[in-house]
Amino acid sequence: MDCVFCKIINKEIGSEIVYEDENAVGVLDIHPRSPGHVMALPKFHAENILDLPDEKIEGVFLAVKKITGILKKTFNPDGFTIGINHGKASGQAVDHLHIHIMPRWHSDGGGSIHSVVNNPTEESLEEIARKIKENC
Repeated sequence: MDCVFCKIINKEIGSEIVYEDENAVGVLDIHPRSPGHVMALPKFHAENILDLPDEKIEGVFLAVKKITGILKKTFNPDGFTIGINHGKASGQAVDHLHIHIMPRWHSDGGGSIHSVVNNPTEESLEEIARKIKENC
């Protein structure tokens, strides 16, 4: 497999690894959006959240929580933006699930998750809810 994140996890290529446990590796993003911007990389190759086996989810998100705590202690930011770009349309550049953990400050000029996209529905919330529930 020619996955750059798998190569980082396996230490075949260099990266600034700041956290590691049996489930995930935390690496500094090479294009950071804030000081301490870390990506949590599951040690199991999965292209996106839907491909991650159920039994792996808890461990990966426990690592995200631990990394967030470490960044809070290190930088004392005012908050965090934690998110996943899922698929090319969302901006996913590497086809290996990774969770961005970005320390945030009131003065950093960034916005909320809601500022990422502006494509509101013309359907009612009830109609959207009905469609979703049909697939549960």
